Amino acid sequence: MNNHAEVTKSKNERMTSNMAKRGENIYKRKDGRWEARVIKGHDVSGKALYAYFYGRSYKEVKDKIFAPVSFVADNPTIVSATPEDTTRFEEILQLWLERKKLGLKESSYVKYFNLINNHIKPSLGDYPLTCINSAMLNSFIAEKYKTGKLNSTNGLSVKTLKDIMTVIKAVLRFAKDEGLLSDGASVSVTFPREKPKEMRVLSKDEQLALEKHLCNDMNLSKLGILICLYTGLRIGEICSLRWGNVSLEKRTLTVSDTMQRVQTLDSSDTAKTKVIVDEPKSDCSLRTIPIPDCLIDKLEMFRQANPSAYLLTGEVGCYIEPRTYQNHFKAHILAVGIKDANFHSTRHTFATRCIEVGFEIKSLSEILGHANVNITLNRYVHPSFDLKRSNMNKLTLN
Repeated sequence: MNNHAEVTKSKNERMTSNMAKRGENIYKRKDGRWEARVIKGHDVSGKALYAYFYGRSYKEVKDKIFAPVSFVADNPTIVSATPEDTTRFEEILQLWLERKKLGLKESSYVKYFNLINNHIKPSLGDYPLTCINSAMLNSFIAEKYKTGKLNSTNGLSVKTLKDIMTVIKAVLRFAKDEGLLSDGASVSVTFPREKPKEMRVLSKDEQLALEKHLCNDMNLSKLGILICLYTGLRIGEICSLRWGNVSLEKRTLTVSDTMQRVQTLDSSDTAKTKVIVDEPKSDCSLRTIPIPDCLIDKLEMFRQANPSAYLLTGEVGCYIEPRTYQNHFKAHILAVGIKDANFHSTRHTFATRCIEVGFEIKSLSEILGHANVNITLNRYVHPSFDLKRSNMNKLTLN
């Protein structure tokens, strides 16, 4: 029985293979998929330019080239395909990424690279550019919300889905500008409802306990956390801060860089990730912050003569990267019994304390490095119930 089945299977494969070689340029690949090669034009020298289609069977590939097929929500396929629709979306994705590379920070390029190669290409890359429409993208987003990567049961967050769609829309606009689409920005996608994420703000008692712990036997690492509680610096900004950015004479602190660990895309590099120091994510993040009086004496205690020395270590060639500094912070809050807080809570705590003491909102927005005050109010201001009660008690009967 087994031998007969193997002979039958082999015979069928030969028949299919022979059928596929009748001038159609459809072949079975070594990875088990089928590939079709179609001439889409010629360059200036007359050399043929090819478009490629892939499928799990000979028929699937042929259908992709010549016949319209239905759209299946759980397995997005081409909505309509004609012999003229030969430019694959994958080609435009790659071209867009190459064009963008020159103007992007390394961290942004790595982000786009991963969104394209981990999510967009595997699902949509083989389809003709002209078939990328709202129906297909809505199904794609719904599937990613459920399962994330291929063969994964972990869905993507709404934030990541929005980042993916930002890339896709930018690529479609690029294709339109290149004359490959008549209307490259008309797709519309509905995202899953996102539950508001409650940001952690330290209570006044928690902040007092943490500050007491930090000031006890203080070192540079502890000083950095205290600075963030009173300036709202991001973790990458405090890790990259050097003593040359601190002017005790002018009582100012200048943010000019940020530190982060990014994936290494160079295949010749044995390390999978690396730490980079680069400009902050936006021009608004480049800012000078007045240092509050309560920090001056403590900064004076640890002042370093070399302006190139990192503030957190006091050394030029030695730094504390954000991932490590997050662990330092966790250890400190654990020591004083504070739960469920990460380093970014220092930034939210700073913003909330500023509002509680009557800080002018525009000034606070600029100190935090926000593009506008709406970001500050909507994301970083979390009034306490005591503040709400105090404001309510300002009302009086006439």
